[in-house]
Amino acid sequence: MTYVIGSPCIDVKDRACVDECPVDCIYEGKRTLYIQPDECIDCGACEPVCPVEAIYYEADLPDEEQPYLADNERFFANILEGRDAPVGSPGGASKIPVIGMDTRFVKAHPAA
Repeated sequence: MTYVIGSPCIDVKDRACVDECPVDCIYEGKRTLYIQPDECIDCGACEPVCPVEAIYYEADLPDEEQPYLADNERFFANILEGRDAPVGSPGGASKIPVIGMDTRFVKAHPAA
């Protein structure tokens, strides 16, 4: 199980969760943030600091946010537009530049 960032984060990207995460597993796309499921230690530190309540424990994801679970996995497993390889599991977001790209699912989501 892992934590997932859902639709309320799109076009907000407050980053309070990034500062709170003890393992640096929250990566920045163009319009939203993503939690690397293999790096997340399920501590929950990110959830209460999110001002838009966009972070959910996987088992508690509301039905309307379920697509974000698979989308979060795609962000790390698939090759994103403009990249040569999947993001994968780099071992911490601060070890690589900001991704600056989102999955097709998020790109298609209307602005809030």
